[in-house]
Amino acid sequence: MDLRADIRDFLVTRRARLTPEQVGLPNTGRRRVPGLRREEVAVLAGVSPEWYTRLEKGHISGVSEDVLDAVARALRLSDIECEHLFNLARSAKPVRTPRRRNSPVVPESLQRVLDSMTTAAAFVRTGRLDIVGTNALARALYSPVLDDPRHRGNLARFDFLDPRAADFYPNYDAALSVAVALLRTESGRNPRDPELINLVGELATRSEAFRVRWGAHDVRSHRGGVKEFNHPAVGYLELTYDSMELVAAPGLTLTAYTAEPHTLSADNLGLLASWAASRELPGVDAVGRLSLGD
Repeated sequence: MDLRADIRDFLVTRRARLTPEQVGLPNTGRRRVPGLRREEVAVLAGVSPEWYTRLEKGHISGVSEDVLDAVARALRLSDIECEHLFNLARSAKPVRTPRRRNSPVVPESLQRVLDSMTTAAAFVRTGRLDIVGTNALARALYSPVLDDPRHRGNLARFDFLDPRAADFYPNYDAALSVAVALLRTESGRNPRDPELINLVGELATRSEAFRVRWGAHDVRSHRGGVKEFNHPAVGYLELTYDSMELVAAPGLTLTAYTAEPHTLSADNLGLLASWAASRELPGVDAVGRLSLGD
């Protein structure tokens, strides 16, 4: 990934979505491109047009936090977008040697926590959307993802490369957009991660839907909300999810899905637990893959 191009395109796409009226500036007539002009952003941020132009070309290394804050306010960045801009600035600083990242490992104590959650589908993933640990209910919920070795337990590979994904997610378009935004957020944190670079390259090569969304430079957090599934074994599920980054295992996120009591989704989640228990589960390997019986 080209970090300078990522910085440039992120700022350009954020600038393009704003109008002069939104930020209290006069509209001076016809514009060649949508959104604010560079000079207008510079005025709002309190910097010179030349300086902002240089920043938008990707020259972000050494820029002070105060200036980045001013640019973030001028572009009306959300909290997660502001964090992404700061991550890009940190990543632009020269490094003497690339950081080596160990393969993620779910501690045994954390696996016991997952296994103790019998009424919630709980799993642990990396920022690359690799599922690296699950309980029995999450293995059953994500069986379409985990039953194909080609996906290597990666949610994004399933989302974009498996035709079953369009049926698995009732709101398929939104699911794709969320997956890309999470990967784009991770690329700001770890732009030199070779596994992430390879994953993005693979998806960009094989999926037009991924390329279009990747070019939008949207980012997001994923701490809580509601997600819908159409599970091949039990049907429709509307589940509330809560996600938390693990302090004891940096880079890993635990997500738990639960159903509103006394609803169709709660009944179907119970059926899913019974469906999983009735199968002979062979267990999970080092990357969280599983093959469920028919």
